Amino acid sequence: MTIDRLRALDLHRRAKGKIKIYPTINVRNEEDLGLAYVPGSVYPSLAITEDPALSFEYTGRGNRIAVVTDGSAVLGIGNVGPEAALPVMEGKCLLFKLFGDINAIPVCLDTSDPDEIIHHVRLMAPTLGGVNIEDISSPNTFTVVKKLRSVLDIPVLCDDQHGTAVLVLAALKNALKVVQKNLQDVRIAVIGAGAAGIATSELLLAAGARNIVCLNSAGILGEDNPKMDHIQRELALKTNPEGIRGGIGEALKGADVMIGLSKGNLVTGEHVRSMASRAVVFALALPEPEIPYEEAVAAGAEVVATGTAEHPNPLLNLQAFPGIMRGALDVRANTITDSMLLAAADALASITEEHELSRQKILPDPFCDESAPRVAEAVAQKAVEEGMASLPLSPGHVYNETWQRLYGSSLVRI
Repeated sequence: MTIDRLRALDLHRRAKGKIKIYPTINVRNEEDLGLAYVPGSVYPSLAITEDPALSFEYTGRGNRIAVVTDGSAVLGIGNVGPEAALPVMEGKCLLFKLFGDINAIPVCLDTSDPDEIIHHVRLMAPTLGGVNIEDISSPNTFTVVKKLRSVLDIPVLCDDQHGTAVLVLAALKNALKVVQKNLQDVRIAVIGAGAAGIATSELLLAAGARNIVCLNSAGILGEDNPKMDHIQRELALKTNPEGIRGGIGEALKGADVMIGLSKGNLVTGEHVRSMASRAVVFALALPEPEIPYEEAVAAGAEVVATGTAEHPNPLLNLQAFPGIMRGALDVRANTITDSMLLAAADALASITEEHELSRQKILPDPFCDESAPRVAEAVAQKAVEEGMASLPLSPGHVYNETWQRLYGSSLVRI
């Protein structure tokens, strides 16, 4: 799908931001003012002084997150800085609201020092129920997420990492059903060893994959790759059990699955033809895929997916990240674990019944009403099961509440 530049600029100029702050109560007279502001606000403040956890009960904290970036790795345009990242962060906040009913605020920091980012987010934490790290370059993104999870007791998500990994795993589970192969047995080539590629590889390993070959710009991760950072070196120790050396051609030869999380036009039809029979190709680079959909199909791939909605099997992160954060917030999870992400992937994959699966339908429509409620419920219940939930809720509660949030309505009256 081609988006007209002038129409996009006109939309942003007219909207002047994609999110607004709206009141949840009305103030129509002096009594309303006293209840809502002074002296009414003093009473919850005093209660919170005695028990800080009550900040989740008496304020909007429990449904508020920050979408934090330094603008160093904005999808499709790279290191553009904090001001230029703001339209994209506002867009992410819009999606959190529309697909998860989460109040998200953009925070664009004028620093790329991981310690400074961690420091500023930590200071903001008393205002927030959760944090989403967005478009921070690798390996800094891993450093920031890991450290924040160690010092905060609220969920920290990175959609670039975790949303992508959940989406890819869910789609791959169903694609492998279509081609009648097992995750434990297939060889998977992951092209791209940035935030998305590394996190996806890690979650695939956690799900039971045993043969993953991951590549960065210098080739397959391994001893003879001269351009690995410390995160890539750690992944290299857990992947490529066959010791394959070389680049994209060598990685794809005989592979059952290609997962592209890099940049456009790196893969040719000849590469796809060299893959195993009934190959699965996910070409997810944006704005251009690693190989055009039509070319991958013509080269013999049985299941092909891209990161845009103009072809069958569109894989869009909005199918995953709103539900993940919704579920974590609702049970006041103090972190997000791999088990919670695996549960999210299972839930997303299960929406499409087995009899509905085909080479052109491996996941529900990106705008399917079931996605956020199902994912949220799965994440919430896994958090409860793991003892990570400060507010354990009974099965079905989060699903019903999420459905009501998104498709029902409610008013708070004085």
